[in-house]
Amino acid sequence: MPTIMITGAAGFIGGHVAREAERRGGLSLRLMSHRRPPAGAALPGQRTVRADLSDPGSLRGVCEGADVLLHCASRIGGTPEANEAVNARGTAALMAEARRAGVSRVVYLSTASVYGRGAFRAARPEDLVRNPGSPTSGSRAHAEDAVLAAGGVVLRPHLVLGDGDRWVVPGLARILRALPGTVEGWTARTSVITAHDLARLLLGAGLAPAGDLTASVYHAAHPVPVTVRTLLGAVAAVAGPAADPAAEDLTAVRARELLAARGIPARGLDMLTSDHWFDSDPVWRDLRCTPGPDFEAAFKELADGYRRALLDI
Repeated sequence: MPTIMITGAAGFIGGHVAREAERRGGLSLRLMSHRRPPAGAALPGQRTVRADLSDPGSLRGVCEGADVLLHCASRIGGTPEANEAVNARGTAALMAEARRAGVSRVVYLSTASVYGRGAFRAARPEDLVRNPGSPTSGSRAHAEDAVLAAGGVVLRPHLVLGDGDRWVVPGLARILRALPGTVEGWTARTSVITAHDLARLLLGAGLAPAGDLTASVYHAAHPVPVTVRTLLGAVAAVAGPAADPAAEDLTAVRARELLAARGIPARGLDMLTSDHWFDSDPVWRDLRCTPGPDFEAAFKELADGYRRALLDI
């Protein structure tokens, strides 16, 4: 029975990974959390470890007896110092513990935001250069370096949807409610994945035979990109009043002005007005895993949960 260590087990993606591991069965789980306990009742063979990535001393011994480490914990937002402490130095300290404990496989949940701004069309990791544009994404790029230096595997999703999402759909809902129309570039395509599918990929990458993995860095998304118009239409349907597509087609400059006047960061427009489509075929192929439903079918399953979550947005 392999022992799987999951960091960030009380968080958005880490929680989905823990639940997917429970569904799969035949695994001994060790769930690491620094504040909140992981959701759900403890199962036989599961135990919770309290440790804090910003406190390297608390990590001593956390990987003892673990065969696989799925590193899903990250600091998003906050000060540059906090991002560096958790994502960069914390991950480096965790990798040192993993090496000391003899962990055989490390998989790190990163983000496509390490590429920074740009247009990406069927982009592959080996064809792109990281150019992070924020302290969070910069520190996560440093975390990637530590994982790769330890012989680990990195997965980079773009937009992740699902129960517990506090960033993607809530952020899109705020933008929609602030604009009196659509924006040029709504025809751009973007990569999305559900948290459930991402959990399947993370667990699969952790358990796959070494010979099946053809890369150390993978994009993690549904293979079929979604147009921004389709994505925003789905969000509008669950978010209540939003932009009337027939009202006005705003320029990106005008849209930024309107968002700034409402105190809403305009950087999200960059992802909505240019292609952010990443080639993820290799990860599905290498893991012999079938992608879940397409965007529209998957979002239909998530709609009621998002309606409840967006009541206060």
